Amino acid sequence: MRSIEVIEVGAGDPVVMVHGDVTGAEGTWATQRPLGDGHRLLLVNRRGFGASADVDGEDFLVDATDVAELLDAHAPAHLVGHSYGGVVSLLAAAATPGSVRSLTVFEPPAFGVTIERPETRALIERISGIVDAGPTPEEFLPQFVSAVGGDPARLPSPLPPPLVRAAGVQLRGRWPWEAVIPLDVLDSAPFPKLVVSGGHHVVFDGVCDVLEERLGARREVLTGAGHSIPSLGDPVNELLADFWSSVEADA
Repeated sequence: MRSIEVIEVGAGDPVVMVHGDVTGAEGTWATQRPLGDGHRLLLVNRRGFGASADVDGEDFLVDATDVAELLDAHAPAHLVGHSYGGVVSLLAAAATPGSVRSLTVFEPPAFGVTIERPETRALIERISGIVDAGPTPEEFLPQFVSAVGGDPARLPSPLPPPLVRAAGVQLRGRWPWEAVIPLDVLDSAPFPKLVVSGGHHVVFDGVCDVLEERLGARREVLTGAGHSIPSLGDPVNELLADFWSSVEADA
């Protein structure tokens, strides 16, 4: 039995989409559903989210294995990841490069690639301080959202049970700055890469700049939604459709 829930939207060339928000796949990619006109979107709920297997805490290595297996089953597929799902996507793409048609990441918190920078260390220390204080999931989530440049006022109050569950999975999980991103492997992989930031946070911008340089990636900035870039809708959809079209035309 598959350990992850995969929600399929549309028909056509496959696109694996990996969420990062605690809202899960349907919430993160809600405004991307129109892309199902011409592509088959495979919206992945990572373990601990949606109807996927329960876990105590998220783990980017476990998630990357799940995504790599899904890619192999639908090869070649475009791969798109947001936030934690961006880190997962970087690892999965490196593990199975022959199954990836293109890779897009929206603000992956791969802070290990800029760990020498004071602003990166300061953000890690801020998040670690929140965790070390021993908050409940309900206390943790708004503080975390604020730390990464989001608006905690957008969270429902009180948090509904699915969000409490997801916040607990995040709180007890493996933090993405522990991930070792195989930049050389990704650089040598033949598929095109697209890196997108929201122009709201120096640390995320810095990570995306390094990925652009080290991976030879196309780089875009979409402002107006902070870290929740997919929620912008049309600008994101137009960018992805243009990128996928260029990749498919060159095939």
